[in-house]
Amino acid sequence: MTVPSSTSGRRGVRASPTGSRTAPGTAAEWLPPSALVGAVLLLWQGAVQALGVPRWLLPSPTDIGAALIGSRDLLAFHGWVTLQEVLVGFALSFVVGVVLAVAIAYSRTLERAVYPFVIASQTIPVVAIAPILLIWFGYGLLPKVIVVALICFFPIVVNTVDGLRSVDPELVKLLRSMGASRRQIFMKAQVPASLPFLMSGTKVAVAVSVIGAVIGEWVGASSGLGYLMVRSASQFQTARVFASIVVLSVMGIALFQILAFSERFVIPWHTNGNGKR
Repeated sequence: MTVPSSTSGRRGVRASPTGSRTAPGTAAEWLPPSALVGAVLLLWQGAVQALGVPRWLLPSPTDIGAALIGSRDLLAFHGWVTLQEVLVGFALSFVVGVVLAVAIAYSRTLERAVYPFVIASQTIPVVAIAPILLIWFGYGLLPKVIVVALICFFPIVVNTVDGLRSVDPELVKLLRSMGASRRQIFMKAQVPASLPFLMSGTKVAVAVSVIGAVIGEWVGASSGLGYLMVRSASQFQTARVFASIVVLSVMGIALFQILAFSERFVIPWHTNGNGKR
């Protein structure tokens, strides 16, 4: 494990001076997606104006921008509520998911007993569970947190289990020949091998966590961006609906980028080996 790590690190150092890899955060990295977004917005703006589409049916990007500015206090208030639901639900799913993944990886019996239920939990639509949670726990924070956790924990569990089992068998044999205990093998071999898988699972989970919060708010809430979208749609304030979507998108992208940035410090041997994070 140590030798490949140092080798990968040397590759990451050599790649930078040659200019074969673009450093993260540079203008060259962000220019293509920014240009694409700008082109789509210009096309959208021109099509709406040329066709005379009513604002209540499809607002233009400038109308949405005006709604973002004009309703900034309202969006900030409801956005903070949604963010709390996302963070608490994601944290709960992370803790439960990692513990469950470790237990499944350690015990074949537990895997046969529990893993089918983990998979089956994803076959039930969350929109079908949310009303039941609303009946049981009311309109507060808890049902939204549970919905977020139900959506997020699956990629965390599956990726962590795969990571714990991806360790090199030859490395395990070497550690055993040196007298390593099962706990030492787990800490020295399985945990480092599973971290890239775990980080991939958490990034997927945090990206979809916003969806869970909105679904919970659609079913029943008195605050949150999902609640604001329902109220705005009923009043034909379509620009505010799109503004809420923009805030939700920014929230999801920001959380994803935070995890992607932290990945450099959690698993530097993996990111340096890829040479692009």
